[in-house]
Amino acid sequence: MLTFSNTAYVLMGRSYVVPTEEINFRASRAGGPGGQHVNRRETRVEARWDVLTTNAVNEEERRRILRRLATRISKDGVLRVVAYKERSQQQNKELAIARLQELVAAALEVPKRRVKTRPPRAAKEERLRSKRRRKQVKQLRKRPSEEE
Repeated sequence: MLTFSNTAYVLMGRSYVVPTEEINFRASRAGGPGGQHVNRRETRVEARWDVLTTNAVNEEERRRILRRLATRISKDGVLRVVAYKERSQQQNKELAIARLQELVAAALEVPKRRVKTRPPRAAKEERLRSKRRRKQVKQLRKRPSEEE
């Protein structure tokens, strides 16, 4: 297996930066159809980023990433992304980095707080009116009692 050298920085979302020194790359042979090229070249790229030991995010962001990406993070705290779509190892490396960026950016996005609002009086009245109509329809479906 081949390991890449890490030199540049990867932008995560808006202002989140993870140095590529923290991302480990591993290449292996991609499976599936493709003939001799796929059987001889190591074009499948696996990007691994250790979320637990990174200095690129603070504790709150780390917890958010661990919670939101729990199904994709191993027990060791490593986020793993695989790319094998292209024939070139370099293109697959770029795809893996882009996928890692998207995952982390989406996980770090802070959801907007919901502002509680009261339903309008007209909406409440309409809801109660429709409930009364449904009650009448159902009562009309019943078999008449012996007293009536």
